[in-house]
Amino acid sequence: QVQVVESGGGLVQAVGSLRLSCAVSGRTFSMYGVAWFRQAPGKEREFVSQISWGPGSTIYADSVKGRFTISRDRTKNMVYLQMNGLKPEDTANYYCAATPGLGIPTNPRSYNDWGQGTQVTVSS
Repeated sequence: QVQVVESGGGLVQAVGSLRLSCAVSGRTFSMYGVAWFRQAPGKEREFVSQISWGPGSTIYADSVKGRFTISRDRTKNMVYLQMNGLKPEDTANYYCAATPGLGIPTNPRSYNDWGQGTQVTVSS
């Protein structure tokens, strides 16, 4: 089992920036990658980005491409999501999740281990 804990959320004005952090622990050797999802009130959980733990290959949702950057530091067991050019529609609870690599990477069902989430609020 892998444990993930998010931090770094907060309130920011539109076009501002935030960096989210995800601390990873446990059976990281069994993990293919880590992703960020988000969920706004009344909406389904939405894929944001994924990074593979080994080679560091990345995937982004179209809605964040060019604005968000995912990275990982294996020496610190950390995954980061740098969010620039934030928009009010980015407001959501952001979740970190780990996957063994089975299934579709953009599908929440492909992820076994989830954090509690960190709230990001972007004001206009």
